[in-house]
Amino acid sequence: MESVVLVIHLVLALALIGVVLMQRSEGGGLGMGGGGGLMSARGAATALGKITWGLAGAFIVTSLALTIIAKQSTSGTSVLDGVAVETPAAADTPGLPGLGGDLLPPTSTTEPAADATTTETPADPNLPPAPAGQ
Repeated sequence: MESVVLVIHLVLALALIGVVLMQRSEGGGLGMGGGGGLMSARGAATALGKITWGLAGAFIVTSLALTIIAKQSTSGTSVLDGVAVETPAAADTPGLPGLGGDLLPPTSTTEPAADATTTETPADPNLPPAPAGQ
């Protein structure tokens, strides 16, 4: 039933567009300044005007019918009720999802103690040795 009303609705929409485009332009918006038309007391009663009103009325009726049919075929639940909610990651694992976990640099287990007396930094093995006098 819904598909039949939908096809009729689409045909009415196309016919309404065609009839409106065939009408003569009055030169002003909403029939103003044309010496008559829809907004005046003596509205034009041409054949195209009557056809336009008839198609517009049928278009509104099919719109209401489609709304009523769609309402009857839906359930009483919301669309958001069917969305699965993922639980967030545990609070003890910092980082952004999808980046592979922790964003902090890895900590080394062989760090020197805080009370170490040496202040020299270890030499890079790829660098040449420092001169002996300096």
